[in-house]
Amino acid sequence: MNIAFFASSLLSAYWNGAATYYRGIVRALHERGHRITFYEPDAYNRQEHRDLDPPDWAKVVVFPNTEEAALRQVEAARAADMVVKASGIGVFDELLESALLETKRPNSYVVFWDVDAPATLERLQNDPADPFHSLVPRYDFVFTYGGGAPVVRGYKSLGAQECIPIYNALDPTTHYPVTPDPRFDADLGFLGHRLPDREARVDEFFFRAAQQLPQRRFLLGGIGWETKSMPANVRNLSHVYTADHNAFNCTPCAVLNISRASMARFGFSPATRVFEAAGAAACLITDSWEGIEEFFAPDEEVLVARNGDEVAAHMTALTPEHARRIGMAAYRRVLAEHTYAHRAVQFDKIIGDARAQRGRRLAFSLSARSREKEIPVSPQRVIAGTKSGEAVSALSQ
Repeated sequence: MNIAFFASSLLSAYWNGAATYYRGIVRALHERGHRITFYEPDAYNRQEHRDLDPPDWAKVVVFPNTEEAALRQVEAARAADMVVKASGIGVFDELLESALLETKRPNSYVVFWDVDAPATLERLQNDPADPFHSLVPRYDFVFTYGGGAPVVRGYKSLGAQECIPIYNALDPTTHYPVTPDPRFDADLGFLGHRLPDREARVDEFFFRAAQQLPQRRFLLGGIGWETKSMPANVRNLSHVYTADHNAFNCTPCAVLNISRASMARFGFSPATRVFEAAGAAACLITDSWEGIEEFFAPDEEVLVARNGDEVAAHMTALTPEHARRIGMAAYRRVLAEHTYAHRAVQFDKIIGDARAQRGRRLAFSLSARSREKEIPVSPQRVIAGTKSGEAVSALSQ
């Protein structure tokens, strides 16, 4: 299948938290025989902070940050078997959400792939005039990388034809155990950008724990924290490039996941960091959210905390040996069930089922048309084609 994928960026993770997800999904689809052209705008200085060279598993088209250039890419994608509009590109989102639907052909699919469905649904709930309301029912599929049944119900209530979560996962070729790196030596590490709907939760789960454990070393990575007041035992690294994520996960005694507020409210939304950490066999402490047990077993493959006090309690009780046991258990689970290869198999089944259903509908339609052509011969039509004597005989039968 030829797939045209419009999203924030494949080449850069700079201000682009979904980069790992896009890379994992696109690469896994390529390995199953799909051909992907990935369209990304030259925006937010991402191209100046590339951390991936153009790969051989996707054709990447970087287009100028103008509406005219965006619409030219829409035309270029018109012949694709599937056109994907991802959420959160950051530029021309409304334009592309509408324009890409016009590429629809009888044998093609147009997909909205939501990498932050809880935020999208809350936005729509808060703004009845949002133009995306009228577009949702026109997409053949809405795929999400999290949210579970609450997100499916939310999109179905908006008229979505199909809404199916295709969760975050691990690409074991990019995220795996490595030798600890002294640059990231710490007791607890947290990696995440400073975002409005996450900062209060970082204050609670990370900084509060650091305040309670002044003798422990805390490591912070991510963009935007430079102006943040923080405890003296927190070391701020600023942006950590993806090439260093494995060492960041493997070096501290444990690493912390903090979901954004909307993702925590909806649940069933494991962040990319969760699977990155598991792929590195790191001991992960995560904030509590509904559905975590569907991905990792609490206390065995992951430690769960409801607040900063519980994060501090975990850190106080955690020994290096216990941390290694939890990390290895998570590593085995993620390889067995949660790689992007697993997600690509799911994708192919979804599309295979849709094609079969479309084929059945077409066959039924053709059969109905055929039956319509087999019009019964009425007496009047018989009379019109016979001599008078023959007509009397026909009417008397």
